[in-house]
Amino acid sequence: MSSTAPVPDLVRNVRLWSHPSDAVDLRIAGGMIGAVTPTSDDTAVDTAANVVDGRGLLALPGLVNAHAHIDKSWWGLPWQSYGGEGTTEGRIRHERAHRDEIGMPSAEITGNVLEQLVSHGTTAIRTHVDVDLGLELRGIEAVREAVAAYDGALAIEIVAFPQDGVLRRPGVLALLDRAAREGVEHIGGLDPATIDRDPVGQIDALLALSADHGVGVDIHLHDPAELGAFQIELILERVERLGLHGRVNVAHGFAVAQLDGIRRRDLLAQMAALGVTMTTVAPLRLPQLPLHELDAAGVAFGFGTDGIRDLWSPYGTGDLLGIAWQYARASSIVRDDDLLRVVEIATGASAPFAGLTTNRLQAGDRADIVLVDAENAMDALVRTPRREVVIGRGRLLVG
Repeated sequence: MSSTAPVPDLVRNVRLWSHPSDAVDLRIAGGMIGAVTPTSDDTAVDTAANVVDGRGLLALPGLVNAHAHIDKSWWGLPWQSYGGEGTTEGRIRHERAHRDEIGMPSAEITGNVLEQLVSHGTTAIRTHVDVDLGLELRGIEAVREAVAAYDGALAIEIVAFPQDGVLRRPGVLALLDRAAREGVEHIGGLDPATIDRDPVGQIDALLALSADHGVGVDIHLHDPAELGAFQIELILERVERLGLHGRVNVAHGFAVAQLDGIRRRDLLAQMAALGVTMTTVAPLRLPQLPLHELDAAGVAFGFGTDGIRDLWSPYGTGDLLGIAWQYARASSIVRDDDLLRVVEIATGASAPFAGLTTNRLQAGDRADIVLVDAENAMDALVRTPRREVVIGRGRLLVG
């Protein structure tokens, strides 16, 4: 882990994703990029410095996983055959019935997931962590223990996530209140209409907690088309009334992609005005959130891996760049400017989802750096090459 990882002073001879034709050196101090200077032919680099030889590789900002579930996975364990029903409700029941068998949640399981994410270049994460009457806040404690082993090299924010519903399980709302009081950055919600069957009640309760404690709200919303849009409108009304600008994220939000153009334009304009963001895991079976329309409206959005190898599905590798590839391919994105924009969203542009400022690998940015063997950022996206070096807050994690 990062507590014993080397702390380089210099990453030498790399090509920045924004200017791939120029070789530069990245000076690191205190976990930040202190300076970006042209690489010279002088091989007499300060011998006292801990130097990473970039070998002319392409440097990307660290990848940002804006929607993860690092508390639950069977990565590193024997194969787990899925036996549940193919619905959200069915998967919830299956997970609840079998999670104890694999020891979920635990710091060990979370550590296995983090190792996979980091190996693929992720240095910042927003993770949902299950909170329910059986677990209470045990999953949050396990995640914090596993994250502590990285000694600050990873930026991680936690969403206390009521996977089994909020209002339909008396006591869960009190657990979310307690989690907020004990320091989670966000509280979550789940399909207020179809899980709790009380969209007004769930949304009112969650946003009231946000107003009381100053935490963010990150709601899973799978409901389609007008049903989903109706719930987004309920959220927007309360964000405006309670003064929660910039505190709310809608995860998945399939409904937005299923509305007609004018309806979607108006909804996105309202979301942008209130700082409501979106995250997507780029599901192949559904229409993708529209890149140009979100950007034109000013709605920030990020990519996430969702769960990987968990009791919902055996799929997932932890490669956030792979999710970005999936989004671009499913959206028929082919032009250079658009491919580059997808890379921005997968990396430093989404840093605020993990509580950081935007990272463009400039002086003053956090030293979250990923090196890949690629011609440019577009090439890195379409080929998803191996991450040769991963540096998190100035600590060498891979390579």
